[in-house]
Amino acid sequence: MGVKMKLISWNVNGIRAAASKDAFLWTKEFNPDIFCLQEIKAMPEQIPSQIKENSYLQTHINPAARKGYSGTMTFSNLLFNHTDTAAHIDIENEGRILEHHHEDVVIFNVYFPNGQQSEERLEYKMKFYNDFLLHCEKLKEDGKSIIVCGDVNTAHKEIDLANPKSNSKTSGFLPQERAWIDDFLSAGYVDTFRYVHGDVKDYYSWWSYRFNARAKNIGWRIDYVFISDDLKDALQDAFILEDITGSDHCPVGIEIDI
Repeated sequence: MGVKMKLISWNVNGIRAAASKDAFLWTKEFNPDIFCLQEIKAMPEQIPSQIKENSYLQTHINPAARKGYSGTMTFSNLLFNHTDTAAHIDIENEGRILEHHHEDVVIFNVYFPNGQQSEERLEYKMKFYNDFLLHCEKLKEDGKSIIVCGDVNTAHKEIDLANPKSNSKTSGFLPQERAWIDDFLSAGYVDTFRYVHGDVKDYYSWWSYRFNARAKNIGWRIDYVFISDDLKDALQDAFILEDITGSDHCPVGIEIDI
């Protein structure tokens, strides 16, 4: 008998700012078994008290070395027998990865780099992408099933953003970034939202704070949950919770029987 699990991933763009807007009240209703946060922008001692008071069995945090920047955090009622930060990928110590092992399943909570700041950051992003895929492939060779959730910082296809043509030379929709998602899927991984919902349009997970973009739904789908091919038949649902506010991203998630 497998374990039925609801996993939700959310780039909160600052856990303290989100908490100050009461942005976590919805979790009591949704009650995810695993709740993965990215871009927490906080050290462990800065996590707001109302978040610390939740009733999860395990809490893991990987803060960036630099204060007020990046960072990932995972709450789980699934017991992990091992958690790692994949420092050989996150070489700048930016708190970008939490790697959780539960029996033969590895669950990644990842905040992939943004490449818009400079050519050097774009190169760093692409190296991070490639190193991450190699790491996942080694785990698969060891007989592991893989779940990857988080902010990938790239929209895959034209259907995944509102204005593909005007963004064709913007990091987040560059040919090499999109090609990496092609390579990742070709290596034996599934974009769960597309697998469940097909080519539905106008579903996004991030909107600029400018130009009233969210109200107009001028967005990008850059937050994903990927699973290895061997988990396809166990996938029960994939969803985007576009009505949840408190960040410029909304949560995404899956229900799966592992």
